[in-house]
Amino acid sequence: MSDPAMPARFEKLSAPWQWCLLFVLSALVAGGLEFLGMPAALLIGPMVAAVVCGVNGASARVPEPAYLAAQGVIGCLVAMAIAPQVIAGFLERWPLFLGVVLATLIASGLLGAMVGRWGALPGTTAVWGSAPGAASAMVVMADAFGADARLVAFMQYLRVIFVSLSAALFARLFVDTSGVVAPPIDWFPTLRLPDFPATVAIALVGAFGGRVMRFPGAALLMPILLAAAYQLTGLGTLQLPEWLLAASYAAIGWTIGLKFTRPILAHAGRALPHVVLAILLLIGFCAGLGVIMAPVFGVDALTAFLATSPGGMDSVAIIAAASRSVDLSFVMTLQMARFVIVLVFGPPVARLIAGRMKG
Repeated sequence: MSDPAMPARFEKLSAPWQWCLLFVLSALVAGGLEFLGMPAALLIGPMVAAVVCGVNGASARVPEPAYLAAQGVIGCLVAMAIAPQVIAGFLERWPLFLGVVLATLIASGLLGAMVGRWGALPGTTAVWGSAPGAASAMVVMADAFGADARLVAFMQYLRVIFVSLSAALFARLFVDTSGVVAPPIDWFPTLRLPDFPATVAIALVGAFGGRVMRFPGAALLMPILLAAAYQLTGLGTLQLPEWLLAASYAAIGWTIGLKFTRPILAHAGRALPHVVLAILLLIGFCAGLGVIMAPVFGVDALTAFLATSPGGMDSVAIIAAASRSVDLSFVMTLQMARFVIVLVFGPPVARLIAGRMKG
């Protein structure tokens, strides 16, 4: 049984001690998840640590400027995926990519609506939580559009885990991936001039400029637009060192996790069976799309499965690279195309479905 006095004891700690404990716990959890090869460990670790502190009465909160700056960095990270070769690959097979992406987006929206209809989660929250891919961006945008970011994060990152495990399991039927490991992380690379200062400037100007606009999601969308323009016009190359990404992930994870309370955590636990069912249905639907794609468009089964896998882009890339038979360009082009399209069409689809549910 939990100790009802525990929150009160935690609240008696001074702010510096609360932050110290939160930082240490975040490092331990993130390190453990990285050791286990868990995707998005640098985001999930701080979020889990913040949930533990939040439900036990922590009063520490991430300052809004730090949260906005973190959104700007995430926006630049999204823009790095919008490369000329990805756009060229999309244009070559745009009917296929657009059809698959829109089918996945509609299916995820309907599954989110089902979760909302079951009463497990509020309608808008369920729809945002079911949106495929771009988990960190979806959490940020869901918060901007009025959904409960805590429960959206719960759904999104639970799906990332399921998708990564299912992709690895499916891949083992075709190729041995036991010797494939992620490349070592260079935490402190040499900072390039003017790329790094330009990237930081774009992140800050875009995020804080978007905040001034008071348009939902603008603090994330403005950096994406500015960074994509900077990169695609040839003005320079974006640079996001791993330490900056880790700090941004931590700021977002802490912001979300510290908002958790014991009633919210209990609510998430009650919704778990419905959420898991929705995740498995979405994975099954995407696998079905892959089965249809494989013979029609002349790609192998593993390529089709990995290309349509709804999330876990990093792990999908590692698994795809393990087999010479996999068309890595096809896989990543479809993944990137969906990533961008979900960012553009996710908000209106979520609002449309949630609005109809309220009606």
